[in-house]
Amino acid sequence: MLRSTLAQQGTPVYSVAWGPDSEKVLYTAGKQLIIKPLQPNAKILQWKAHDGIILKVDWNSVNDLILSAGEDCKYKVWDSYGRLLYSSQPHEHPITSVAWAPDGELFAIGSFHTLRLCDKTGWSYALEKPNTGSIFNIAWSIDGTQIAGACGNGHVVFAHVVEQRWEWKNFQITLTKRRTMQVRNVLNDAVDLLEFRDRVIKASLNYAHLVVSTSLQCYVFSTKNWNTPLIFDLKEGTVSLILQAERHFLLVDGGGIYVYSYEGRFISSPKFPGMRTDILNAQTVSLSNDTIAIKDKADEKIIFLFEASAGKPLGDGKLLSHKNEILEIALDQKGLTNDRKIAFIDKNRDLYITSVKRFGKEEQIIKLGTMVHTLAWCDTCNILCGLQDTRFTVWYYPNTVYVDRDILPKTLYERDASEFSKNPHIVSFVGNQVTIRRADGSLVHISISPYPAILHEYVSSSKWEDAVRLCRFVKEQTMWACLAAMAVANRDMTTAEIAYAAIGEIDKVQYINSIKDLPSKESKMAHILMFSGNIQEAEIILLQAGLVYQAIQININLYNWERALELAVKYKTHVDTVLAYRQKFLETFGKQETNKRYLQYAEGLQIDWEKIKAKIEMEITKERERSSSSLSSKNMGLKH
Repeated sequence: MLRSTLAQQGTPVYSVAWGPDSEKVLYTAGKQLIIKPLQPNAKILQWKAHDGIILKVDWNSVNDLILSAGEDCKYKVWDSYGRLLYSSQPHEHPITSVAWAPDGELFAIGSFHTLRLCDKTGWSYALEKPNTGSIFNIAWSIDGTQIAGACGNGHVVFAHVVEQRWEWKNFQITLTKRRTMQVRNVLNDAVDLLEFRDRVIKASLNYAHLVVSTSLQCYVFSTKNWNTPLIFDLKEGTVSLILQAERHFLLVDGGGIYVYSYEGRFISSPKFPGMRTDILNAQTVSLSNDTIAIKDKADEKIIFLFEASAGKPLGDGKLLSHKNEILEIALDQKGLTNDRKIAFIDKNRDLYITSVKRFGKEEQIIKLGTMVHTLAWCDTCNILCGLQDTRFTVWYYPNTVYVDRDILPKTLYERDASEFSKNPHIVSFVGNQVTIRRADGSLVHISISPYPAILHEYVSSSKWEDAVRLCRFVKEQTMWACLAAMAVANRDMTTAEIAYAAIGEIDKVQYINSIKDLPSKESKMAHILMFSGNIQEAEIILLQAGLVYQAIQININLYNWERALELAVKYKTHVDTVLAYRQKFLETFGKQETNKRYLQYAEGLQIDWEKIKAKIEMEITKERERSSSSLSSKNMGLKH
């Protein structure tokens, strides 16, 4: 029984593919490609894709990219908006088949006596010339290690993916056969052969460990010892993704997401409603020592956050929600759990950063950059790099946006990225070495300065004098700016003063000096928080310490008149002080009072500045006495 006719046209439909969410259909119409949503009255997307009749299309659910091939002897890669990402050189014969690997990292194309393996960005890994006639159809095995092709001469051709390569520091590993890997140490040219019982499906090399999954087992090798791997059995032999962090690694297969330690111990398996593991990839899942982040496929504006150790939702279970669809996510790798940050790129290609711990108060999501196409965190310290429109940018201390946004531009390293051609991709960021893959498949290695990483190390172990000495030795503005932000973040105002002076921020040096002269530690703390823009937190600290006047005063200084009056009325103190400052402020600008609340409280009240000054003096004296008495009681405790 015919249910419905999706489309009718005057030309044959040679190929059809479902969209990733099964709500759209892609089909061919001569030289045109058409995406038709299944909802009635939805807009149809149509574009001219080839110069000859299109013979074959495929649409991958993991990377959302479209492949097309036609009689113009070319194959092309498109995004789901119909934008061309790659167009091949013309082949000798029409391309008769294309097919994505299940994980969306590779695709195969078939033509007359031709079988080619390509990267998802379009460039070619390998070309085979089997004597088969035209290859009319290609199907991948579910684990993405082999393909079968239907040939024009009536045969079926089988091919296996080999010669994959993994690199980390001085090790290079190659999958030479289906069940054999070769490990080469480039420092001493030592070669080890790793033999496996079953065929290798996925592998990952990072943090001094090689993790290999075969169709039945998982092997964990240490780079110090290649002879005795740790082996454990897998529930399913279709591992589609391996991610590594310093302490553990994550496997994704058809059944779920699993975290294991490098000793092979199962740690956790996070779950969330509507979880589909078949569409997860390295851009949509991220792992650090304590956190797992997963982008939701049902609502692409949401990121799920889990504890790596327990698999439970992080904090109070709040999801991270953004205003636009998110494309790529990455967790930083170092530091304490409370300071863990996640960086992500949204649909507009804007780069944002936010804190992972989300208790109660709404965390700020702050923009770091625009037109960012790819990003990576360093594995040894929290330095972030990304490729922007025409620049390669390194954020030496991304946390600066939470401390002092004004100096963020001074903490960046930028260089021209035109040498990487169109659509480059960051492969890894190990130590101070960044590896970038260009659009033609070639790898480019960039070294960045080693000093910011040393600075991070000194600051994490509170070696402030060493950090200042290092900055004096390097004599670079970026280092001083990073140190200034790090010192404020860690409440070390002496170091902050030196660093701000070195980058010529004199107004901030003066403000830090004024903080040092404050009588109580609560006031100091509140003003440091204000320095970083955390006004609410500063106010809370003062109110908790019973310093109501000081809380009112910071709001007056910031011209938060509504809040200043609200606090004065609530705590029944200094209402006249607030009214006096407000009156003085309005007189300066020659304005009349229009605020109803101020008019209400000012009615019949005489402002006596002498009396107000005396009250303020009393508050400051009280605060000094309070802090000196708490100091003396502390000293008494020490004597006992």
